[in-house]
Amino acid sequence: MSKNPSPARSRAEWQGFTLIELLVVISIIAVLAALAFPAVNGAMDSARKARAKSDVAQIATAVVAYETEYGRLPVTGTNDTVTTNVSTSFVNILIGADTAVNPRNIVFLETSAWKKGKGGTNSSGFCDPWDANSVYQIALDANYNTRIDAGNPTTNLIKKVAVWSTNSVTNRRVTSW
Repeated sequence: MSKNPSPARSRAEWQGFTLIELLVVISIIAVLAALAFPAVNGAMDSARKARAKSDVAQIATAVVAYETEYGRLPVTGTNDTVTTNVSTSFVNILIGADTAVNPRNIVFLETSAWKKGKGGTNSSGFCDPWDANSVYQIALDANYNTRIDAGNPTTNLIKKVAVWSTNSVTNRRVTSW
């Protein structure tokens, strides 16, 4: 008698994967997914940080372009340094919707609605990509003494405009300087 089974018999005996083989495959997939998750999360965080850096640069550029066009910064007060958030009223000035402060309706800043990971505007103002309630902050040199206080009494910057985001939930700081 031959030790090799006939092809018809081997097909009949083989029914599928054993339970052990199935569990090994599932555990390998789980290990690979667990290894890939932190890498994907880190890449998403890097993308959000790059988006936030782009946003603060665009806001600062829009304010400087406004000042070039109108000969003054987009402020209504006469304080030495104006430190505020990039609220909806401030965004309306830069997008040309506020004709009292931007009478020519020039669009200095283009924005979109806030989306997680993308940032944008909502009812709070211009928010960073991490949180819909984390509005960008801005400091303007309203009296043109070439110094602004960027929200920290020990930090004096020799600039006209500084924009930053400090997200206390994720402990990230993105600045325009």
